[in-house]
Amino acid sequence: MKNTIEATLPTPPGEGWLAGLLGWRRHAAADFLASVVVFLVALPLCMGIAIASGVPPALGIITGIVGGLVVGVFAGSPLLVSGPAAGLAVLNWELVQRHGLIALGPVVAMAGLMQMAAGSFRLGQWFRAVSPAVIHGMLAGIGVSIVAAQLFIMLDLKPLGNGLTNLLGFPAALADAAAGLTEARPAGSAHLAALVGLATIALMLAWGRFAPASMRLVPAPLVAVIGGALLAMGLNLPIRYVDVPSNLLEGVQLTTAGALLGVFDGPLLMAAMAIAFIASAETLLSAVAVDKLHNGPRTRYSRELFAQGVGNALCGLLGALPMTGVIARSSANVQAGARSRGSTILHGTWLLLFVSLLPFVLRHVPIASLAAVLVVIGCKLINPRDIVKLAHFGKVELGIYLVTLATIVATDLLDGVMLGIGLAFAKLLYDLLHLEAALQLKAGGRQALLTLSGTATFVRLPKLAAVLDKVPHDVELHVNVRDLGYIDPACLELLEEWGERHRATGGSVVLEWETLVAKYRRRDRRTRQAFEPAGG
Repeated sequence: MKNTIEATLPTPPGEGWLAGLLGWRRHAAADFLASVVVFLVALPLCMGIAIASGVPPALGIITGIVGGLVVGVFAGSPLLVSGPAAGLAVLNWELVQRHGLIALGPVVAMAGLMQMAAGSFRLGQWFRAVSPAVIHGMLAGIGVSIVAAQLFIMLDLKPLGNGLTNLLGFPAALADAAAGLTEARPAGSAHLAALVGLATIALMLAWGRFAPASMRLVPAPLVAVIGGALLAMGLNLPIRYVDVPSNLLEGVQLTTAGALLGVFDGPLLMAAMAIAFIASAETLLSAVAVDKLHNGPRTRYSRELFAQGVGNALCGLLGALPMTGVIARSSANVQAGARSRGSTILHGTWLLLFVSLLPFVLRHVPIASLAAVLVVIGCKLINPRDIVKLAHFGKVELGIYLVTLATIVATDLLDGVMLGIGLAFAKLLYDLLHLEAALQLKAGGRQALLTLSGTATFVRLPKLAAVLDKVPHDVELHVNVRDLGYIDPACLELLEEWGERHRATGGSVVLEWETLVAKYRRRDRRTRQAFEPAGG
């Protein structure tokens, strides 16, 4: 009780910042070590997600830096790490392919402004109100699309289009690459890139399973990328490598006010809304997951949403990728012993220093290795446990999941998410309007059973009245309401009045009163008396 009261008390001006600074000093050692781990996880992912998005790797690194140095300071979830996310890679790629790289900055900046507005109006909790079937279907669809695209990049080839097009076209590309293993093809390097990619995947999986306990903090993606780079360098393979400018500012394309106003064009505005929605949902769901991993301060959702908006607005002005709070880096942060936001901020510092002082190191990283890392991450997004879990809630939930997944793969992310949300609302509307009223006359004609299931609202009152009119006057009617989700005053009043008339004509009613009250959550003495004399 004391903790609850203290949490509601206002924080004196300046005390929050002072407490934060003192907290960083207390936890400096733990946060320093955790920040190094997060930096090692984030570096290959920032570059890999940028390549998956069809943009230069530097733009992904810039987003990671902003996520640490800016969002880390204002975040409502201190241990949540922000940066470019695989969940937005498909949407980023579609945006760049359709409208060019020049459209990325303005769209991301507009998405950030939308998030800032949503956070200012304290809408953080509402972004969590999305059907699990849609969320899991979205993640699985993103996973399939990422894998389908990165398989091409792992062959040093360009993806053909959306997820379905890539899936259908990959067998031919793979056969062509396999032919390079037996044929001398100086102009082709797909088979060599594929070997580096497969070696990277093998290293990543092996490290995750067989790494010594003392080395578990070294992230598997980093080990795998280093292994792939050493293999490519040792064999001097003629494959594609990461191209990072000596000066990170060379990759910055500042967004002008005119370009920002151009976002109000229909397709670009829809893209901005999609990025804002998906980034917010992924961030806040990740924040929920991170809260379960530690016992520290809980997430302030609207503040986190506003901080993400600030970060995305800044990334948009710099022409970089959009960001979200990401669970992989955040869980690594918690597991490495982070105690405050200092770890998140320091990881952004290490990213900035590394690409500023050692960019030549990154130029030895094969693009096939980064693509291979994302293939593994994409596969993890396709979680069979989600299918089993949703199946327990019924075929409709599973159907929404599958439709969302299939639509994302066959068309694009926005269409899939919107269709999934539409189906979820349609199911909700059906549940609100659906009422089953089954009447059975028992042998002898002296008893009848009325079974109600679904939702009894005024919209379905005519149906309920029609069934009650079929009940013979002199029977003992048993009303089963155990499968009834809710009953509103209109239907409750109908049952009450009908019960009084039925008793007056020689009949009786047996009804589980306590169960009915639980559906309506109201105790009314007069209504109770209408049923109790005969039914108890």
